[in-house]
Amino acid sequence: MNKCDKDEAVYQARMNRHLDEMKWLYMELYDKPQAFEELCGRMEAFYQERSRELKRLDRIREQNPEWYRGNDMLGMMMYTDQFAGDLNGVRGKLDYISSCQVRYLHLMPLLESPEGRSDGGYAVADFRKVQPALGTMDDLEKLAGECHSRGISLCLDFVMNHTSEDHAWAKRARAGEQEYQDRYFFFADDRIPKEYEKTVPQVFPTTAPGNFTWLEECGKYVMTTFYPYQWDLNYRNPVVFNEMMYNFLYLANRGVDVFRIDAVPYIWKQLGTNCRNLPQVHTIVRLMRMISEVVCPGIVLLGEVVMEPDKVMPYFGTVEKPECHMLYNVTTMATTWHTVATRDVRLLKQQMEVLGRLPQSCTFLNYLRCHDDIGWGLDYDRLESWGMRQVPHKKYLNDYFTGKWPGSVSRGELYNEDPVTGDARFCGTTASMCGIEKAGFEQDAAAMEDAVRADVMLHAYMMFLSGIPMLYSGDELGQVNDYTYKEDPYKVQDSRYIHRGRLAWELTKHITDPQTVQGKLFPQLMQLQTIRAEEKAFHASAGFSVLETENDAVLGLVREFEGERLIGLFNFSGQKQKVKLPTAAGYQDLVAGQQADAQHLISEAGAGSVELPGHGFYWLKEEQ
Repeated sequence: MNKCDKDEAVYQARMNRHLDEMKWLYMELYDKPQAFEELCGRMEAFYQERSRELKRLDRIREQNPEWYRGNDMLGMMMYTDQFAGDLNGVRGKLDYISSCQVRYLHLMPLLESPEGRSDGGYAVADFRKVQPALGTMDDLEKLAGECHSRGISLCLDFVMNHTSEDHAWAKRARAGEQEYQDRYFFFADDRIPKEYEKTVPQVFPTTAPGNFTWLEECGKYVMTTFYPYQWDLNYRNPVVFNEMMYNFLYLANRGVDVFRIDAVPYIWKQLGTNCRNLPQVHTIVRLMRMISEVVCPGIVLLGEVVMEPDKVMPYFGTVEKPECHMLYNVTTMATTWHTVATRDVRLLKQQMEVLGRLPQSCTFLNYLRCHDDIGWGLDYDRLESWGMRQVPHKKYLNDYFTGKWPGSVSRGELYNEDPVTGDARFCGTTASMCGIEKAGFEQDAAAMEDAVRADVMLHAYMMFLSGIPMLYSGDELGQVNDYTYKEDPYKVQDSRYIHRGRLAWELTKHITDPQTVQGKLFPQLMQLQTIRAEEKAFHASAGFSVLETENDAVLGLVREFEGERLIGLFNFSGQKQKVKLPTAAGYQDLVAGQQADAQHLISEAGAGSVELPGHGFYWLKEEQ
């Protein structure tokens, strides 16, 4: 069998596995046989266009479908321009990225979008063109190829819910072409928009109220769930689904390995509902999963679903009919910072118990912070039972992290503040939230030691969680807030740019100097990742549970895999804390020497208790 025949046989075998279900789901949504046939034809064309190297990578990953769940997997997210100027600049910095032990690189939105009306790149004007300032599609392909040669996977955002008002479809719709207006939600008067507004929540009630925008030039309303310049796509139209799948496959063929599906719960709209998490959303994601498994089975779908871990479960699908490979662990991130501010682990412990009850096949992406703000979506029913009422508690959290609360070490700014309700979200880098900025400004050496210790502890906790850990570029260096965004007219109104600053490359010169923040922080984080890569109990399939510490300041976690057991202890208070340990075995301190002022544990540790310094932690391996 020659190469072409073998390729065709591989494709047909994959298609045969999924064809019946694909057709059934597609026809359930659209009942358009001709559109389905067109989709199948284009899928085969994209497969034929896929490079030999990417097909080879597909085959390798098909043999190891859990390739993205290994204990050596560590992610890093960054803005291309802020990290290295452009895509070629990133390619030139791959040695540094590799030195950070990164195996998964998430480049924040880089497709063409209008300056000043892009929501950080999430208003895409062309899904097949890179922003000119960042490079070209050829540059993206070269970067992906070099990443693959180093064992690094490349992740891009895929914005499915909407396009920019500058997209070619939107321009033709604005000009009055009905075919293109049908790709969005256009209405001649406000009758139907008012019906939608009765049941659809507002995403940004302060900065972008309502879910529709009036277009004076064509005399119609268009649905804009997020911002007026982001027009919602109408997935009731099969042309929209097909064309977006072609964009998806085009980017997959450029070498993208992981697709972060932005705002996935919003993509199906239905009058009389809240237009969130509707059944048709799952049909679309399931179709997308099958399309990828036929054309490019080496890729991973990462869903951005902002809900509690137990409520996002439907987006994983089922064992027989999977949807997303990975999901963000959003609420845990918010609860983590609540725990930092309160020094009370009870709420976080309850979330960890929920995670521990989920199937081990569920893969979450864990992070301390991301490109976005931190919203306080917490379990307020539970908090109120402990005396923490929602409105004053949100105010406390915002006051604490902006440094207004007495004794707070955090520095940052509010985002999307509502002066009427007092509600707001928070922005700041991990280092600034931990006190590194304040200690540096005040030249307080003791405060700096505690701030670095808190920063390391939080990363150790994040790396211990069930799933894949994700660093934000600059956090490995303790980079603090960047206030220069206020000098940029396009950014000054968006405080999220305080933690999206340009990477201070001069800091990398200090990572070997133990007298500097970088020399204290970077080696410890890298040692933690080295341990993760070596210890099989850090595999994403490991059992995960909570260890009762009988101390509300210390979180205890357990990982178990193939007969090995690890215990993680994390002190969220600034004072020394003592906790008891299970007495069935001795323990090896996996991070011995990292905390000079801590009581180190070897085999006799199982006989009693352990004392953790303020903001200290332990990774302990139970001795066999």
